[in-house]
Parts: sequence; C-alpha cells; structure tokens
Amino acid sequence: MAQDLIQRVKFAHRTDGESFSKTLNQRVNAYFKEKGISKYADARMYLKSFIILSAYLVPLILMLVGVTTSIPAIVLSWMLMGVAISGIGMSVMHDANHGSYSSNKWVNKGVGYLLNLVGGSAENWKIQHNILHHTYTNIDGLDADTVTFPMLRFSPFAKRRAVHRFQHIYGWFFYGLMTVSWVFMKDFKQLVDYKNSGMTTNYDTGFGLIILRVVLFKLAYLFVTLALPIYILPIPWYGTVGCFFLMHFIGGLILGMVFQAAHIMEICEFSKPNEEGKMKDEWAIHQLRTTTDFAPNNKLVTWFVGGLNFQVVHHLFPKIDLMHYPALAPIVTQTAKRFRLALSLYSTFTEAVLGHGKMLRALGREDIPSSMVVLT
Repeated sequence: MAQDLIQRVKFAHRTDGESFSKTLNQRVNAYFKEKGISKYADARMYLKSFIILSAYLVPLILMLVGVTTSIPAIVLSWMLMGVAISGIGMSVMHDANHGSYSSNKWVNKGVGYLLNLVGGSAENWKIQHNILHHTYTNIDGLDADTVTFPMLRFSPFAKRRAVHRFQHIYGWFFYGLMTVSWVFMKDFKQLVDYKNSGMTTNYDTGFGLIILRVVLFKLAYLFVTLALPIYILPIPWYGTVGCFFLMHFIGGLILGMVFQAAHIMEICEFSKPNEEGKMKDEWAIHQLRTTTDFAPNNKLVTWFVGGLNFQVVHHLFPKIDLMHYPALAPIVTQTAKRFRLALSLYSTFTEAVLGHGKMLRALGREDIPSSMVVLT
C-alpha cells in the first residue's frame, strides 16, 4: 500500500445544502438520544461474548484436562472451536478493535486482543481492516481485502490469469485457509508492508516491539492449541495436527463467505480515484455503492454473524456496536431513499453466497466487467 496514494485520495464533500452523511448522522444520533441508550455494547453482547468464548475455550480445556478422550468427541470439539473462531472474529474482537465494544479504551484493547487468542494479530487487523478496508472500500490499490495472492482475483482492476477461470470452484478452499494464513504468514507480511509504507508510526511502541509482541502471542497460541494437545491427547500427533487445521478451515471458510459476500459482488462498485486523487462520491455514499446486506430478517444469521449481515450500517457506523444494527438499518434505508440512493440487498445468506460465486466466475472470465467499474 502506497502511503502517498492514501494521502492523495479525497472523497467528495458537499458544502452547499444538506448531504446524505450529515442527514444520516443527525437521524442516527437522534435515535440514540430518544431511546436514551448507549452506542456501545449492552447485555446482549456481553452474553453473546460469553457464549462464543465458552464455545472456544470449554472444548479446548476439556481436551487438555483429559475429560474428552474419544476420537469422535475430540474431532467434534475441534469443529466447535472452528465455528467459535469465526464468531470471535465476526463479533467480539471485531467490535472491540473498532472501539465500539466499550466506552473504555482499555476494555476495547483487552477484548480486541482476543484475536490473538485465536492466532491472529490485533495490531495488523487495525491497519488492514479498520483503516484500509473501511476507509477505501473496493478502491483499487488501497482496500487490503481486494488485494490477495495470485490464485484469487477479487477486483476487476487486478491482473486476470488463466487459472482464475476456475476460481469460483476452488476459491472456497482458499477461504478455509484464511485463519491458518493469519497464524503463520499473513500478519507478518502485511505488518512489514505497512511499516515500509509508514503506517505503523501511530503505535506507541517501535516496530521491533510490535513484531516481538506478535511473535510471542503466536508462540503462546501454538503452544496451547497445538503443542499441548499433541502431547496430551490420546491420538497420534498427526491426528491432532489434522484437527488443528480442520478447526481453522471451518473458521476461515465461514469468515471468508461472510466478509466476501459483503463486497465482492456483482452489484457492488469498484473504483479508482482520478489523477488528482479525487473520488466522485462523498465517503458515505461510496460505502453504499461498494457494500451489500443479506438476510436482514433472519435472526439466527444476525446473531451469529454479529450484525455483519447489515454490512452497510457497519461501514457507515463502525464505532457503533453491532447489536444496534437491525434497529439502525431502517433509518439508513429511509435516508437513502430521501436522497434517491439505492441499497444492495440479498434476502438470504444463501443468495448472497451464490451471488459471490457468480462474481468470482465473472472476475475469472472477464478482464474488467464494465457494469461494476467506476472511474472518477
């Protein structure tokens, strides 16, 4: 990521009359004032956090203390932990690292480090996700979520290779490797890239200490979730290694489907700034055009994915806790209609995943599908 490009990009800004973002912010603020409630997490999120963390920690502890000993029970325990990894990633640590879990920054920092508990890096996440993805969604060269390794093409601006013709078939396998990549490679590579781009200077410690902290967390994670189980569990070491990767594959696949179905879609725009770095839309409208919702009426999906099925609300208000999104979605919809703006929506999660599959196929067979590209 080029720091000079980040500094040059400027979203449009209206100085005359009312704007979509100003009106929307006023209406959302009025909602919380009228309800007399906080924008941060409430008892619903605390209970959810307890359930998800228990689903991750309890199976691990039962295996390590020798309560869970049969092979089927061990395999099911690792599978449950994989589902819990995705839950931690979509809700608990996600809210905290956005600063929306609590009004206390130390609580947010501590809960945010739960990402390290499942093998990731809170330091890297805050740059890759909070800054690059949320600010520059689907903008060529800046959104880290559209920049992936050569086997996958997530942007119409990326180079198309012959192998991409089949990415709608094999791409799901690579989603399953997402969290494994966090553990062993991606966090280090991205942090080095961000350091070279001058994006780690806001941390209160030097880059060497950042890397040391990441390494120590990962070593502790691997000791507890891999080394100890290999030593303790009554199965061959390769069985434990296989279960470890099964856990991560399940977590990565769920995370991949949820996050990619929010932006890498045929109904989402992909854009570039002009030579002066200017974008055609104000930032809030840009978020509407590059983001899609799914399954708004499915309470189980909403609970499990942490409200990220209301992805438009999340991108507009990342510092408001996810549990409030279902209530805020009608406000966003009504305000968008007021300004004659369209919102993208899939009625079910299945439709969204199938839509993402269609997008992967299109990106693998066309250089630049013109219907989804916006050049400023």
